[in-house]
Amino acid sequence: MKPLAILGGTFDPVHLGHLRVALEAAEALDAEVRLVPAKLPPHRPQPVASAPQRVALLRAALAGQERLALDTRELDRDGPSFTLDTLADLRREIGPQRPLVLLLGADAFAGLPTWHRWRDLSGLAHLVVLTRPGHAPPLPGELREFAAARETTDVRALQDQASGKILHLAVTPLEISASRIRALLREGRDPRWLLPDALLAEPVLLAPYRP
Repeated sequence: MKPLAILGGTFDPVHLGHLRVALEAAEALDAEVRLVPAKLPPHRPQPVASAPQRVALLRAALAGQERLALDTRELDRDGPSFTLDTLADLRREIGPQRPLVLLLGADAFAGLPTWHRWRDLSGLAHLVVLTRPGHAPPLPGELREFAAARETTDVRALQDQASGKILHLAVTPLEISASRIRALLREGRDPRWLLPDALLAEPVLLAPYRP
C-alpha cells in the first residue's frame, strides 16, 4: 500500500533543501509526501513569517508538480504543534492499514527523546531518518535501544505494515539553512539558487524577511 509521509518544520522560508529531501523520500519510498508547517514549534524559536505568509511561500514553491503537497492541519489547530497529535490525526484520517511515515533529519532524530511522548510515535507511524554522508550525530542510549529493536534496511517493510519501523535514508546533502537565507535577505543580498525560483519571481512573498 502506498505510504503517506509527512515532513514537518517551520519552513521559514521553505528552501531547496527542504524540497529536495522531500522529493527524494517520495521517490525512494514510493510515497505521497506532505509538507506540514508548524504553528507553534515546541523546540525552536517562533517563526519570523506569519502562518499565512508561510503558507503562501509553500503554495508558490509547490506549484506545478504532483509529488509533494501542503498540509496545514497544524496551523489550523490551537496550541503547540506536537508531532504525536499530528500523527494521531492523520491516522484517524487514513485508517489503521495504510502506512504512515514521519520524515526526520538526523539531528532531529538524535533529539527525539526531548519530544512530547516520543516513544508513542512509532505506534502511529514509521520513522524515516534522512541522512547525509559523513553526518551521524551521536544518539542517547535510550534512543539507541529504541531504534535497535525497530530498524530495517528494507523499504518494502514500510509498505507491508502500517507503522513501527525505523529506516535510514541517504539523501542529497544540500547545506542550506533558513536562518542563512533570512540573514541574506535582511542584508539586502541575493538568495538566488537557495530558494525556488517561484519565490524570487514574487518579491512580496519574501517581504517578511526584508528590512
